[in-house]
Amino acid sequence: MRIEGKHYQTIWKKKGSTNVIQVIDQRVLPHQFVVHDIRSASEAATAISDMIVRGAPLIGVTAAYGLYLTCLTDPSDESLSEAASLLKTSRPTAVNLAWAVDLVMDELLGLPLTERSKAALEAAERIKEEDIEICRQIGLHGLEIIRALYKKKQRTINILTHCNAGWLATVDWGTATSPIYQAVKEGIPVHVWVDETRPRNQGANLTAFELLHEEIPHTLIVDNTGGHLMQHDMVDMVIVGTDRTTAKGDVANKIGTYLKALAAYDNQAPFYVALPSSTIDWGLKDGVKEIPIEQRSGDEVTSIWGWSEGKMTQVRLSPEGTPAANYGFDVTPARLVTGLITDRGVCEASEEGLLSLYPERRITDG
Repeated sequence: MRIEGKHYQTIWKKKGSTNVIQVIDQRVLPHQFVVHDIRSASEAATAISDMIVRGAPLIGVTAAYGLYLTCLTDPSDESLSEAASLLKTSRPTAVNLAWAVDLVMDELLGLPLTERSKAALEAAERIKEEDIEICRQIGLHGLEIIRALYKKKQRTINILTHCNAGWLATVDWGTATSPIYQAVKEGIPVHVWVDETRPRNQGANLTAFELLHEEIPHTLIVDNTGGHLMQHDMVDMVIVGTDRTTAKGDVANKIGTYLKALAAYDNQAPFYVALPSSTIDWGLKDGVKEIPIEQRSGDEVTSIWGWSEGKMTQVRLSPEGTPAANYGFDVTPARLVTGLITDRGVCEASEEGLLSLYPERRITDG
């Protein structure tokens, strides 16, 4: 997508270099644009855990590149296994991370050591390019929903988002934002309500940054405003992303998503979740009981980062000594989800709905 009119993806191999992967440092957006270098699997893991990169699809691609960097220095089974374990534990909730690591490892472990770096790079690049196309397809399927709403209402369509499921969370296009970008491209008037998304403020820092540079009308709101807007018919639909989706359609997303889904359900506002198939954990059935929820440092709650006098500054919000709990995600039960927007189409948030799009996952007797 665009920054100051120039097209960027979120991750790329440095031009003219074989051992440097570059990413946009999302910790300092929107105030600074900084390119961060990754030279090893440990640096890739740190980039993921410290949220230099974030978003389920992007951290999966980052991990795949991390294995490629490992192959450049030590492509042995032992070295790759250690790197894979490190990368998998860098963030526990998003299933894309383990999916990408396992996919690359499956391709590498049967190869001669001399062939592994080339194969690892090809695998990482393939995962990256597939993610771009998947997100584009999500946008096209989601566009059909927005198009139908516009045909019915014949006015600007108001869409509420939570966190950042935009191109900064993927490689390009995004998941939840992709339908919005496709709608604007088609000429449908859209306005986006942007949740700030405390405590890390990905909505305020990242989604607003994206929409501003794409010149899409938007308004930043505090997280507690969504229910009020829905009560007054100021939200036509909600679109969020997901870091892990169960086989029965429960979705884990940034903390606060569940409350938005409850408000949408109470006010009959359509609530959609946009996702690539790599975020579906086919081995899980009950999201509330089975999805591990990351607990991050309480400092993210008791303090806030902002831009002051030309630099990023941390400011304390709460009394010194007050403890804070910081759950990174919550789970929205499938019954509250109007539909799942995937790269294969839109389906009901249920096991049968998902299997209608992914029939190869259906287990049959015999």
